[in-house]
Amino acid sequence: MKTPHPDAAVTAVDRENGFDVWERQENKLFAALPYLLLATSVVITLLQLDRVGHLHSVVLVAPAAALWTMWWYTLHPEWPRTRPDLMGIYYVGFLAFCAALVADAPWFAIYAWVGYVHAFDCLRGLWRIPGIGATAVLMATAQVGGVEKLPEAGLATWLVIFAMNAAVAGAFAYLGYRTSEQNEKRKQAVHDLEDANRKLEDALEENAGLHAQLLAQAREAGALDERQRLASEIHDTLAQGFTGIVTQLQAAEQAKHDPVRWQRHLDTAAALARENLAEARRSVHALSPEALDAAPLPDALADVVRRWSDIHGVRADFTTTGTPRPMHPELEATLLRVTQEALSNVGKHAQASRVGLTLSYMEDQITLDVRDDGVGFDQNSLPGNGKQGGFGLTGMRRRLQRLAGSLSIESEVDGGTAISASLPALEAPQDVPPTHAPDGLLTIDTSASIQEGQSR
Repeated sequence: MKTPHPDAAVTAVDRENGFDVWERQENKLFAALPYLLLATSVVITLLQLDRVGHLHSVVLVAPAAALWTMWWYTLHPEWPRTRPDLMGIYYVGFLAFCAALVADAPWFAIYAWVGYVHAFDCLRGLWRIPGIGATAVLMATAQVGGVEKLPEAGLATWLVIFAMNAAVAGAFAYLGYRTSEQNEKRKQAVHDLEDANRKLEDALEENAGLHAQLLAQAREAGALDERQRLASEIHDTLAQGFTGIVTQLQAAEQAKHDPVRWQRHLDTAAALARENLAEARRSVHALSPEALDAAPLPDALADVVRRWSDIHGVRADFTTTGTPRPMHPELEATLLRVTQEALSNVGKHAQASRVGLTLSYMEDQITLDVRDDGVGFDQNSLPGNGKQGGFGLTGMRRRLQRLAGSLSIESEVDGGTAISASLPALEAPQDVPPTHAPDGLLTIDTSASIQEGQSR
């Protein structure tokens, strides 16, 4: 790799500062130029012994011309940029002094040359043309020997000299104008670049602040999601499991005179306790439900339905339609939790004699339908006027919405209840076992907040 030239490290601001230094030095030179040329003209005029009769130009007119330039130009350097009207007055006076000096002593043409510079610096637009032309008249007159020698030189000679002076001065004036225009554009571009850099720095600082704020919010959101996940897991597994354990212990209490039934209820309560302990450990580690570790989703749901039916003594039928295929672990875990919650609601509130569950595999969607013939409920009597459902239904809805799914509820008093949970059919990756959630593939939290109260 080629080593960059040291000049490549020079910034635009450094170049601009260097140019400003040169420009200030150039301005100082042009500010002193009228006085240097006037002094030169005075010295040469004094050395011309045959023109000593014109000392009044040296003694009176030259000092007056110097004072005129000093007041209007040197002492007010901002006027050429801010007061073009006053500069017009100054330039007319300057030409008058130059005409008086050249008419008396041709060597003052050296001083009159300043008229070219001041025409460009003090005048604006097309007014520079007559300024340069007037200065060229004075220069041509001086170059033919002054007003006294003008008849001898002839008009044609004077016109040729005038044309040459005007052409040369005009060409240099035009080049100076173009150079100045380009310098102004370049300076404006540099200033615009500085403004853009300053705005960029401000934007970067603002973005850094926003980034820090977003990180803080992300940490807070992560903590909240984790609390909601644990709350949902407790509600969907432990709370329901403890309810089942209590139910079995109560049944055992009632069957204490029947050793066989008493032992069966105790064994069921112990099995539920072991399952809850395993689910508690899995909830802490955010793993998939235990039922999905040992069987595909349809078999896991069938087992959940069978056990619920055995515990509650209610007929429950489970059906699968379509071609079963492994879904993403998050989807399968969500459908399992929705099934558990739906059956829990039926067991607590429906007073149903029959429950039917259907798992449907479609091309782009997977749907779980749960129907019961229980007492139903008035949706308008639930929190949120039934639009979201009770706390258990709200948890199911939130779980599904986090995975771009939906939940619909249909129920009426004495007419039973039907819920339908739908999720996009996102199949499990080929290189990841369908019963274990892959790290980083689908990081949608399926948790839902839980509040005290009834499941519905």
